[in-house]
Amino acid sequence: MSAGIKTIFICSNCDAQFPKWSGRCLECGSWGTLNSGVTDAKSEKKEAAKKLGGATVLDFNSIPDTALARQRTGSEEIDRVLGGGLVPGSLILLSGEPGIGKSTLAAQIAGGLGNKIMTIYVSGEESAGQVKSRLQRLNTDFSQLKFVSETNAEKICSTALKLKPDIVIIDSIQTVYSALIPAEAGSVSQIRAAAVKFLELSKENNIAVILIGHITKDGQVAGPKSLEHIVDTVLYLENENTNNYCLLRATKNRFGSVNELGVLEMTGTGFKEVKNPSRIFLDSSSANISGSAIGCVLEGTRPFMVDLQALVTKTVFGYPQRKASGFDLNRLQVLSSVITKRTKINLTTQDIILNVVGGLRISDPALDLAACAAIISSSLNKTWGRRTVALGEVGLGAEVRNVFKLEMRLKEAERLGFEAAVIPDVEVKGSKLRLMKIKNLDELAEIIK
Repeated sequence: MSAGIKTIFICSNCDAQFPKWSGRCLECGSWGTLNSGVTDAKSEKKEAAKKLGGATVLDFNSIPDTALARQRTGSEEIDRVLGGGLVPGSLILLSGEPGIGKSTLAAQIAGGLGNKIMTIYVSGEESAGQVKSRLQRLNTDFSQLKFVSETNAEKICSTALKLKPDIVIIDSIQTVYSALIPAEAGSVSQIRAAAVKFLELSKENNIAVILIGHITKDGQVAGPKSLEHIVDTVLYLENENTNNYCLLRATKNRFGSVNELGVLEMTGTGFKEVKNPSRIFLDSSSANISGSAIGCVLEGTRPFMVDLQALVTKTVFGYPQRKASGFDLNRLQVLSSVITKRTKINLTTQDIILNVVGGLRISDPALDLAACAAIISSSLNKTWGRRTVALGEVGLGAEVRNVFKLEMRLKEAERLGFEAAVIPDVEVKGSKLRLMKIKNLDELAEIIK
């Protein structure tokens, strides 16, 4: 007998079905009326599926056009990363290391929305007194801010449906559990179930929900990977160790770009936005020091200047070392090989250490020329002008290529008081800087000499 066909017993009096034979029908009470028969399980599933009916089909032409009415958070840096502000009905995951300031940032968002926006702050980790103390320290107007100390997802959703807030903040998703799942809070199944509950709350009631999540020791969001697929936006709050600054990035955003970067400064009254991030990543003390060159990166729609420092020293033992902090190590190895092969500078017996001032992680190819300038400057022990910026991508033939939005980068350098720029041999309009156009790295080495 196939797996889909099984034997059952049918009452000849009332047609009730039973998996086992008995002398009396348990439905009608008749004796000796159960007879054996067979049934197809697949056919039963098909019949049950037909009884469910179909899903509701919508025509896009019948759906009214609605613009995304974003809620401003009171911080231009946060709004930029979000794509212009909080979108009603969106589900946002805010993650970061312990103690970096996730709860503080969420409290500032709640306080910066204005007194016309109602917010529910749900905490499973802190008491109401602790949260109020933080809000007072941040000088937050909490007239429209409600507090709920609960970890049951069903109770939280029920409370939100009664109060009908605009924003719900969950601190944190790892402490929330669903009564429908027989597992402890923080487990993979519980985090997924709770996230789905808040997704339904967000989409069906047009409520923006912010989930605060912890990360593991390898830098990933704690819980299932599907958590990042469920939410609309994933924000990472990163700490810059050498200074008291934090970087806010979006690794996923259905309502904006993922290339934007927000720079925040932690103070005694919470986070403050940094209007000019270039001052963070430029080291003013590097004047008249060889191996230091200025470049410009583009994070989303914002250009800002960064300082690259290189140290080239003779290899003492074994193979030459290549170390990079904030710069792609593989890219450093490529650039050092190109310099050795295509110029008169030999780096085969030299250790190279490259550092990006400020702890920023860079992946912009426009910094290739600045990195090469820093390496050549350190190798020749010649200083690079602190009022000169280097912009360009370097190819394997040592050719210097054009970069994306070169004119925008030059305008930013001009605004910050730079006097000259080393750029590829391309046409540039409207720049007041003294432009030194080069075609290859040999010409760059001649400028440094």
